[in-house]
Amino acid sequence: MSAPATAEGRLARLGLELPAPPAAVAAFEPVVRIGTTVYVSGQIATRDGLVVTGRLGDDVDVAAGQEAARLCGMNVLAQLRSAAGSLDAVQRLVKVTVFIACTPGFTEQPQVADGASRLFADVLGAAGAHARAAVGVSALPAGSAVEVEAVAVLRTDGPS
Repeated sequence: MSAPATAEGRLARLGLELPAPPAAVAAFEPVVRIGTTVYVSGQIATRDGLVVTGRLGDDVDVAAGQEAARLCGMNVLAQLRSAAGSLDAVQRLVKVTVFIACTPGFTEQPQVADGASRLFADVLGAAGAHARAAVGVSALPAGSAVEVEAVAVLRTDGPS
């Protein structure tokens, strides 16, 4: 008999290992918890250093942008785990905002943002379904191609 599907179990089955939660690089908190609500500050595409830099529609293609969004999502999950103790404590990912550094004519922001959204669904299951905005911007911190922020609600009855 297989173990019940949990976020931590899905993460392991996917062969994913979350990085250490990235530290803030300026005067802000990377994650703030108020009661059962967790606000995750914008996470850029890092994994042992900045991974994807540049602008979509210029020197970064959609596939690389999706990978950048996925890496940002991994950092969001790392911050959520640090605030909640376990990804299993996440009742619902409520809102995700994905910022994409891009040229003025670039219009595939939703496809780039899917890199993070698919990761959240794969790891969190139904709790990973979320409202989302995908916003094109002229530049992001450290030249990152993508930045992702999120709001989540934690269970009041403990992890399932």
